[in-house]
Amino acid sequence: MADPRPHLGEPLALDLLNTRWMSGDGLQDLLTNVEGLHIWLRTNNLHDRCGADEQTREALLAARDAIYRAVKEAQIDDINTLLSRGAIRRSLTDDGPRDTAEVPESCWLPGWLAADNLLALLTESPSRIKQCAHPQCVLFFYDTSKNGARRWHSMATCGNRAKAARHYAKNT
Repeated sequence: MADPRPHLGEPLALDLLNTRWMSGDGLQDLLTNVEGLHIWLRTNNLHDRCGADEQTREALLAARDAIYRAVKEAQIDDINTLLSRGAIRRSLTDDGPRDTAEVPESCWLPGWLAADNLLALLTESPSRIKQCAHPQCVLFFYDTSKNGARRWHSMATCGNRAKAARHYAKNT
């Protein structure tokens, strides 16, 4: 089954946050069942690294909540607890340096990788982690615009809605 979410292609941590989105029917959540987990794992090329089962789904939900609290509320304890479930092992191979994630409980691997990705984003440029400015949108994005002034996850959807609403308000 194809990924039904309206916004794909963000870094792993933000893509995990974007498993919740608004539609005409209200708030949607890809991770309400194992089938949705399988879709998310496949979208992020993790399907061959861990199983799509209930234990992994529950661990991923805990990771999503921890990442959300870190991004929106600057609450770091849950992220640190999640990160303590694994580590990066560095080695030198014939092909050069290699970093390998070692997470003893495989159900925590996808969430751990997403939390590790959040650290990379925070190291690179924390101010570029943004939530869409449209009041009814819950999606996140990593602002790659030159000046860092992007406001919407998509100009074609939320940006146009905001502009149309301003135009309507100005002309009524």
